[in-house]
This record gives sequence, C-alpha cells and structure tokens, in this order.
Amino acid sequence: MPSCQFHSMPTVPTFFHRLLPRALGAWMALAFALLSIVFTLVLSAVIERKATEQVKSGIGYSLADRAAQTSDKLERGMFERYREVGLIARRHDLGADVPLARRRETLERVQASYGYYSWIGLAGIDGRVQVAARGMLEGVDVSRRPWFDNALKGDHVGDVHEAVLLAKLLPYQAEPWRFVDVAFPYLDERGNTVGVLGTHLSWQWARDVERSVMADVGARSNVEALIVDAGGSVLLGPPDSAGRKLSLPSLDMARGQPRSGKVMSGYVVERWPDGKSYLVGYARGRGYADYPGLGWTVLVRQEVLDAYGPVRRLREYGLIAGVLLAALFSLAGVLVARRITEPLGELAESARRIRAGEPVKLGAENGRYVEVQALSGTLDALVADLVQQRQELKELNATLEQRVEQRTRELEQALLTVSAGKQRIDTILGTVQDAFVAIDLQGRVVDWNAAAESMLGWQRDEVLGRLAVDLMVPARLRPNALAALQHFRETGELEIHGRRVERELCRRDGSEVEVEMTAAIAGTPEGPFFSIFAHDISGRKQVERMKNEFVSTVSHELRTPLTSISASLALLADGMAGELPADAQGLIGIANASSERLVRLIGDVLDLQKMDAGRMESSREVQPVLPVAEGAVASMAGLAARAGVALACEAGPGAAALCAAIDRDRIVQVLANLLSNAVKFSEAGTTVTTRVDGGGGGVRLSVTDQGSGIPEAFRERVFQRFAQADGTNSRRSGGTGLGLSICKAIVEAHGWTIRFDSVAGQGTTFVVELPAA
Repeated sequence: MPSCQFHSMPTVPTFFHRLLPRALGAWMALAFALLSIVFTLVLSAVIERKATEQVKSGIGYSLADRAAQTSDKLERGMFERYREVGLIARRHDLGADVPLARRRETLERVQASYGYYSWIGLAGIDGRVQVAARGMLEGVDVSRRPWFDNALKGDHVGDVHEAVLLAKLLPYQAEPWRFVDVAFPYLDERGNTVGVLGTHLSWQWARDVERSVMADVGARSNVEALIVDAGGSVLLGPPDSAGRKLSLPSLDMARGQPRSGKVMSGYVVERWPDGKSYLVGYARGRGYADYPGLGWTVLVRQEVLDAYGPVRRLREYGLIAGVLLAALFSLAGVLVARRITEPLGELAESARRIRAGEPVKLGAENGRYVEVQALSGTLDALVADLVQQRQELKELNATLEQRVEQRTRELEQALLTVSAGKQRIDTILGTVQDAFVAIDLQGRVVDWNAAAESMLGWQRDEVLGRLAVDLMVPARLRPNALAALQHFRETGELEIHGRRVERELCRRDGSEVEVEMTAAIAGTPEGPFFSIFAHDISGRKQVERMKNEFVSTVSHELRTPLTSISASLALLADGMAGELPADAQGLIGIANASSERLVRLIGDVLDLQKMDAGRMESSREVQPVLPVAEGAVASMAGLAARAGVALACEAGPGAAALCAAIDRDRIVQVLANLLSNAVKFSEAGTTVTTRVDGGGGGVRLSVTDQGSGIPEAFRERVFQRFAQADGTNSRRSGGTGLGLSICKAIVEAHGWTIRFDSVAGQGTTFVVELPAA
C-alpha cells in the first residue's frame, strides 16, 4: 500500500494569533483605524441624537404654541365679551323708565356690533324677560335658567351648553346651537339690583377661533385641535370626539400647572382611546384680566408617525454620513501611524547598540521629532539620576531612626494634649448646673451629664444609645420633634440653632418640666451631633403664674371699691352734696381725677392680663367703619375740651361705604387710647384729626396730632408697657404708659397692623390698618 503522510492543522487560537500584527507601526495603524471608526460613529450618533431631540422638541413646542395661541385667543375673546356685557349692565338707558322700543333698539345695536351674540336681553328681578333684541323670548320666565341665578350670586359666566329656549327661534344649522352665557346684575341709579342682563354667545365663535389658528397646518400635516372643558368633556374637536369625556395625561398635566394668571402650555406623547399614539401640545386657560376663565384646555394633536417623519429622515442621513467619515478617518490614521513609528524604530536600534556595549548617546542621534529627542535625553538623564538617588537613599537610611523617634515623641505629646482637653470638657460638663445632652443625627443619645440625670431621672448608662425622643419628649410633641429631625437631615437647617427657646421635657416618672434650652451642631471625628443645654425654669414659670394671679386678683379686688369711691367723688364734684368751700372743692377735684386715673390704670392692667392669658373676648360683625370712628371721637370730646384741643373726624373718598368685620368695642378702645395720647401731648389751640381711608383692599384709620413728635431715642420703645417718653408730661397728663401697649395687643390679636410716623416739632400720626369686608 502506498504510504500516507498526515500534516497537523494549526489550532484556531494559533491561527488568529498569526493574523495579528507584530510591528508597532501595524498595531498603531490598526488602533488608529479602530479608534477613528468608533469615534466617528459615536460622534455621528451623538450629533444625530441631539439633532433628533431638538427636532422632536421643536415639533412638540410648535404644537404647544398652537394650543397656547388658540387658548389665548379664546380667553381674550371671552374677556372682551365679559367686559362688554359688564359695561352694558352699568348703563342706565335700559331702565324701566326708558320706553320699551328704545331699550330694544339699544340691545339690537349691541347684538349687531358682534355677530356671535345669538341672544341678548334684560330680565327683571322676578326672572321674566322684559326686553330683548328682536323681541326674542320677551315675557318668558328664565328664573330657572342657571345664568340668571348665577349672575345674582356673582358668577357671571356659564360653560358651554345646548340651546333650550332658543332652539326653535334661531335659524337651522347642521351643527346644534350651543352657547356660552355671560350675565351681570343690572343696577338702578341707587345701586339696587333690578334685573339681570344676559347674553348667549354662539359657540361657533370658538370654532372660528380654532380655524384661524390651525388654517395653515391642519389639513397639510393632519393636525387636529380640541377644546376640553374643566370636567374633561370635549366641547369642540373632530366629529368622532365631540361630547366624549377624556382622561389623558396631557389634561392632568395642564390642570396641575400653577395658576399664574396666564396661559401655560407644554407637550407630551400619549396613547388615545382610539389606540393611536399622538404628539399632543396642551394649554390650559387661566382667564384674562378680571375674567376668571372656565378652565378650558386646548389640545393640538398629531399622530406620532406623521409628526416624527423628519426625525426618521434625519437619522438615515446621519448614519450614512457617519459611515463615510469613519472610512476617511481610518485611512488617514493608517498613514499617520506609519509616519509616527519611524523615529521609534530608530530609537529601538540605538537601544540595541547600547545593550551590545557600543558607546551610543541616545539624545544625539534620534532627533527627528522634538518628543523623541526629549525622550532620548530623558533616558540619558534617568541613568545619572538613578545613581544619585541611590547615594541619597543611603544617607536617608542613616537618619531614618532619628526622625521616627522625633515623630513618636510629637505624637505622644499630641495625645496627652487631647486627653487633657477631653478630661477638662468632661469635668466642665459634669459640674455645670444645666443639663447637657448630646444626640447623634439618628436621634440617639451619645452623652448625658449629671445635671441631666438629676433633672430627668435617667442614669447615663441607661440612656446611651436610646432614642432621645422616647426619653425626653412628651408623647403629644413627639411627631413635631421627629419632623424637625427629618427636616434637618434633608435640608441641614435647624430651626432653634443658636436661639434660646422654651420647651417641655418629660421626666422618667412621666411628669413634665419646663426648660429653657439652646441647641447647636458640634462635630467630632466620629461625626456631627446635636449639643443641647437645658435649664430648669419651672420655678420661674410658677412664680410668673403666681404673679399674674396676684395682679389679677388685686386688680379685681381694687376695682370694686375704687369704682364706688370714684362715683362718690364725681357726685361730690358735681355738687350732689351741695356747694362746698373752694378749698374742699379743689381737694375733691384732685381726689376725683386721681381715682379716675387709678380706675383706668387697673382697667389697663386687667386688659393686659386677659391678653397675656389669651382670654381677650372678641365679637366681630361686618359694619361700617366711619360711624365707629365718629363715635370714638365724640366720646373723647370732653377730654379734648378740658385740654383746649379741637377734635376733627375726616372721611377719605368712598369712606362712607367702607365696611369691615370688627369688634366695635375694641376698635373704639384703640381709637380712644390713641386720641387720649394725642390730646395729652398736644398744645392748647391745636387740632387732633381722625381720618378714615380705603385702598388696596383694606381700611386705614389714622390719628394725627400737632404736638412735638416722638423723640428719636424713644421710638423703639413706644409700644412697650409703662414706657413714657417724658415722665413729667406723663404725670401732668395722667398717663400710665399702658395705652399704646394695649392698642398694639388688641390690633395684633385681631390680625391687624399698627404703625406710626413722627416728625420732630410737627406732630405724630398713628395708623391702624385692617382688611375690608
């Protein structure tokens, strides 16, 4: 048999290994080519992605802009009708004293001025139509129609609805008649409501608005617009959607936007009930000017396949351009790699000769590129540096032990210093009288001094590691404490940081103790913690309560006999017991004035006690403010006459109609105190003026004197208790220094504000501001 020879086949890994390049130039060429391809494709993809996003965003914002334009036109159009009907309702040429034909002619002119007014008429207060354009529905009872009742309640606009009474009177059209109602109460010359002026605005107006905005894109790009009411029902749109109730993310996003007084818009991709995906631009109306709006949302939709057609073409162009650029960059990379590796081959040959013992200096022969020349010089210097570093290493080893010993001594000294500092801090915390508690950011106790043990009853080793809220905070306050801790973790803000605050803490036995505490953030290598110092103020609080009870009791006990004494002295001063000698009459007058002052002082003290205890009674009623001010001025006429000071009460524009929810007695008390102060510090012959003004939705009461003004140094203490700028004048005038403090407390308790303006030598004005009803 013939002999056969078998040759072994190379394995697969060996085969691929042989295919790999071995020269550096080939490797660099391959690397350049791969990097060029990857870089070019990635760059093309990034550019294509960014461009795609911009195109998508542009299309979406274009639809959103269409929706915003439509919504803005709708809101502005409704505002014009809202304003126009409101202005017509203020005209007095539609009253009952005007002939019926003339009134009907006026309404017909209004209807002719705007073609979308399908009906306009005036109904009496009984709901029966008195007069209407073209006589439509005259005599018909419309009192049960929503627009009539809502207008009387202050709701002047009604949402879209189908015709009820007018369906048979208006011309036939393919689409059912639908209207938007605008109605305002009609007032006579005395301001009394005598009827309702109503209009039915044809909904065809909205369709014309939609066509004017969408005319240039609707048919060409398959773009459709829908108008949806506040409940989600389609008011206007494609035939298959009219009247349907929609629940879409775009509607939810439109409703969720903040009410900023203008049209807000956006866009979203979503699936509709017909199973198709649309790119939807949305805009929700927010009214315009004083027109409140009906919450209409405008949706402009386009199928995603149609909307994003330019995006698909852009991607195709980007892919083709990326492939071409990658091929060009790869070819350039191969040529550059070959050029770069030539000097490296020469450098390798020089290194081989050095290894062979030939005297070759690298930096002298390899200088084609600055970089290669620098590398050669660096290698020459590296050998010299290596020899020098070996010598320095020997010298360093000789001094290493000495340096280690010196560093060891410094470290021991630092540890002793830290230990002494810690011992000093522990001694201070152990002897300080205030309770000290350290709490980590998880709310667990990490330190607890002896004062804390004495105050709260827990031993230090019992509380370490436990939650401070469970140990120290009363159960009713724990949710607030946990919320404050969570707020600090999220924001890094501590409400009581660096401030002294009063709190209640819970003892071990369940009793509570009132403390004054401060809190701060401290840091250690183990992490930050809350440093809390608490001082027991329960004794001080008890003393304050006893003081208040004592003052209240004494004041009540003194008021009864003083009232009797004051009344008796007043009778004697008025001659009830007959004519008294001149000396006795003078003494009676002094005693009577002093008793009256003492009664006022006790009354002021009792008022302050009620305010501090939160027991100040208040009964507010909506009432005119000007009569209250006039009454307060009249009550102070006697005091002003005795001082030779004139009182005046002025009313600003429209002041007679200003009303507010006030407690009449408290307002009179505030004005009486301000007037009393003004009279006391005014010279004889001058005038104190009380003025009532309105503006900005509020009522402003001012009391102005022509005195010497409040001294600059005293202005910060004007509203403090027992504060008096001039003690001599105060004693002469019978002042107690409590009147302005009581005024401020009453005003702030009712949520009002009080302030003053004073000019030296010209006088002072105190101003009380409260909201109008």
